[in-house]
Amino acid sequence: MTVPLTIASQPTIESTENSVIRRIVDLIPGLLLLALVGYAGKIVEHSIAAYGKTHHLILPNIEYVLWAILFGLVISNTIGLHHIFQSGVATYEFWLKVGIVLLGARFLIGDVSRLGGLSLGLIVIELALALTFMTYLGRAFKLKPKLVSLLAVGSSICGVSAIIAAQGAIDADEEDSSFAIAAILALGAISLLVFPLIGHALHMSDRAYGLWTGLAVDNTAEATAAGALYSDAAGKVAVLAKTCRNATIGFIVLGYAIYWASKGQAAEIKDKGAFLWRKFPKFILGFLLISLLASVSFFTKPQVLALGNASRWAFLLTFAGVGLRTNLKELGKQGFRPFIVGAVGEVVIAILTLGLVYGADRWYHL
Repeated sequence: MTVPLTIASQPTIESTENSVIRRIVDLIPGLLLLALVGYAGKIVEHSIAAYGKTHHLILPNIEYVLWAILFGLVISNTIGLHHIFQSGVATYEFWLKVGIVLLGARFLIGDVSRLGGLSLGLIVIELALALTFMTYLGRAFKLKPKLVSLLAVGSSICGVSAIIAAQGAIDADEEDSSFAIAAILALGAISLLVFPLIGHALHMSDRAYGLWTGLAVDNTAEATAAGALYSDAAGKVAVLAKTCRNATIGFIVLGYAIYWASKGQAAEIKDKGAFLWRKFPKFILGFLLISLLASVSFFTKPQVLALGNASRWAFLLTFAGVGLRTNLKELGKQGFRPFIVGAVGEVVIAILTLGLVYGADRWYHL
């Protein structure tokens, strides 16, 4: 009896191995495209800087972040993204998380704590403002109730990730989540252009601008990019503030799940602790672990530099993916009312948080 069982199990193991290999091979074209687009952005940035230096010209310092996103946008909205690239390009969110984890090597625990009680207080205020305002605005525009919930969660915490987490928790329709995601993505793309201009116009410090970006931009990828477009220091603060917002996802999604379950329109949450653990973004723990190891001098200086460089390469793939995954035509097909609600809400939230950060920086010197 043992011989047939042994023979039958062998093809299953082999087929599993072949399936894994096929999935890896399928990723390669998209990963190469991410690397090519991201590196092209870096080459253009260095070329412009070198040309200006050689010819004694003062040229605008447009960082590779924006070039990578622009090149990706051109490709996705002209020739389009062939299906052989899609699975690899879709990994850009994975590289974002890898980049944030590795970035922990550049943050000592003391640096994290120096974000300060005032900054953490502003994050709490942003969450309350965004949730409340988007809820009332969505109701005023008579959007579907669960779509309103998804827009509120997406605009208050971490954009697409929060929307996807909330969709399953409150049993929302996929159409609702696609509307909410389209609105958040479109506004995130706009923030990359608008936020640095406003920051420079107001002569904001790196810390104040980074905190504002981390508070007001929803998707982690766009928040990271918008911060890096201003300066490296601003990018670090933006990541830290955004990471603090991301850490609340489990609690807020749990709250919405309990609310909709009480109305009989979502599954009841029996084990709240397990629910929180499932929804909690695990990469935050990786960021804190690397930061802790760096704080106790576990890494040598060359290793810290190597981790920092690896983080930049991961972000390079991320920014390329942001452009390649943004299809302007598809965003336009999602309808105008959710986009209008999202746009009005995002603008108001951005203005309110800008006022909070600008005032706090002026009076309390962030």
